[in-house]
Amino acid sequence: MPAKPASRTRSRPPAPRRPAPARPGAGPRGSKGAHDIVEKLRVRIAQQQIAPGAKLRETDLAAEFKVSRARIREAIASLESRGLVQRIPNRGAVVMRLDLSQVFYIYDLREVLEGLAARLATQNEPPESWREDLDRHRGPMKALVERGDLDEYIEHYEQLRRRLIEAARNPVLAEMLDTIYEKTQVLIRRIIILPGRAEVGRQQHVAMLEAMCRGDAEEAERLRRASLRSAKSALERYQRYIL
Repeated sequence: MPAKPASRTRSRPPAPRRPAPARPGAGPRGSKGAHDIVEKLRVRIAQQQIAPGAKLRETDLAAEFKVSRARIREAIASLESRGLVQRIPNRGAVVMRLDLSQVFYIYDLREVLEGLAARLATQNEPPESWREDLDRHRGPMKALVERGDLDEYIEHYEQLRRRLIEAARNPVLAEMLDTIYEKTQVLIRRIIILPGRAEVGRQQHVAMLEAMCRGDAEEAERLRRASLRSAKSALERYQRYIL
């Protein structure tokens, strides 16, 4: 019998590659997503590069970040949800102002939340891991206060604050503290430069870190809360000069 001709398998053309799905908030190449814009505006508001009461102009921001006004509106909505911006009829979005009662309420909340962060951080990390922070506050930080280098002092203060929050390992707590810090960052800096306040704060941090090095979570929480009450008292005393 004659052999059957070999069957030919037709090769199919390769399927066209589908483009990767766009990330939420991602825009055209070279533009920034809403999240990036929010982060930049958060810093500007916290440091009062954008003053309280200032209007956020969608057209100007869209031109600066090279995005659509819709992307800017999305970013402003995120800032509004954080309490940093409010929409006023016939004015648009403006940066929120803090009145005196709000400031004191925030310090009451900071006392509870940052005390909790200190306790959780002490429980989560081995006591010896805080020794370097303690040595820094006993030596170099004292020298910074003595020579009046408060910018570097504040930088170290913020590093310790971030370390406590990270070591607490509680994302809900971290988000709440970040939101509070955004609203009071400039105020914190003004309190630190009050007469004698930087040295008082350094001593309070030394006492808290000594407790953390002993693994005494309850004492660390108590001392952190006492430190915040002390800062609030300084604010009450000097409010006419710093608010």
